[in-house]
Amino acid sequence: MIERTLFSPDHESFRDSFRRFMEKEIAPFHAEWEEQGYVDRAVWNKAGENGFLCMTMPEAYGGSEADKLYSVIQMEELARGGFTGIGFGLHSEIVAPYILHYGTPEQKAKYLPKLASGEMVGAIAMSEPAAGSDLQGIKATAIQQADGSYLLNGSKTFITNGWHADLVVVVAKTNPAAGGKGTSLLLVERGMPGFSVGQRLKKLGLKAQDTSELFFDNVRVPADNLLGGKAYENKGFICLMEQLPWERLQIAITAVAAAQAAIDWTVDYVKERKVFGAPVASFQNTRFTLAELQTQVQVARVFVDKCCELIGQDKLDTATASMAKYWTTDLQCKVMDECVQLFGGYGYMWEYPITRAYADARVQRIYGGTNEIMKEVITRSMGLGMK
Repeated sequence: MIERTLFSPDHESFRDSFRRFMEKEIAPFHAEWEEQGYVDRAVWNKAGENGFLCMTMPEAYGGSEADKLYSVIQMEELARGGFTGIGFGLHSEIVAPYILHYGTPEQKAKYLPKLASGEMVGAIAMSEPAAGSDLQGIKATAIQQADGSYLLNGSKTFITNGWHADLVVVVAKTNPAAGGKGTSLLLVERGMPGFSVGQRLKKLGLKAQDTSELFFDNVRVPADNLLGGKAYENKGFICLMEQLPWERLQIAITAVAAAQAAIDWTVDYVKERKVFGAPVASFQNTRFTLAELQTQVQVARVFVDKCCELIGQDKLDTATASMAKYWTTDLQCKVMDECVQLFGGYGYMWEYPITRAYADARVQRIYGGTNEIMKEVITRSMGLGMK
């Protein structure tokens, strides 16, 4: 195996620390959380107390000013353990950065410390019942009123952390006639009149992840809650596009880590499981299948590690991130399918991690932009896009 050179001894020390946190605060409860459909709110507070939220944020806002590799380690370890109910990544590395990069000084001071401590859980509301990957097609509107506030109407679906969310970055049209150029981002807090959380959605996988519908019925959002203030009114689509490379790379990071975990579980299983009086590992088909999968995951890891280097240098472009997202998630699903096959009937039993990982993997090819959209992005970078 090619030695990874991304991480320093300090990074690996952090990995050990985060693993201990998972073993104590997540592993004993995750199966129960899958049954109830959401993680306990307390795990957010404990993560905040231990400094595991918003680590890349400046110290002035409660972060550690850590580099992104600390977040990469968190994503890898959660994926390795199959702890897909934990929404720390979206909270710390999607929601908080929107506020850090585009928020006014007042918005940063108000929200970032609470996100870092776990006092507030963050979500971002993009997808709608009729608009998933097509963000320009959203219908939610936020029309400015005479007093300067915005009247927000619409609904969102498939919202990760939606059940627990105290703060939601909502994508809405502040100038509906302008299409994508009329999109803004609004900071909506739990408890604002007219804002309600719908049912927790029952999904094929990610069963412990609190995915919900959100509804906005004449929600009066103060002018101060327009992300970035007037300077960013109708510029929300640009903000979304700027953050997509890191968002999509996060999906690729988890895909590779989950695929490697599946191979490791399967190698252990086929050594012990016997068929026709011999270990499953003794059959050439088993060995060759695992050799092929390990080769492909190794290739993926080298590519994703390079992308991690580039994101740390602010050099990762959208097309390359799209390549990483689509290729690794396709591979993740292939690995899960092949490994389930090697487990035989036990690969279909929910008590086995490989079964849950198989179910959890499928959505990776859908969210963050479907893999078909990723290919469109790549072809446009090649000068092949439709006019």
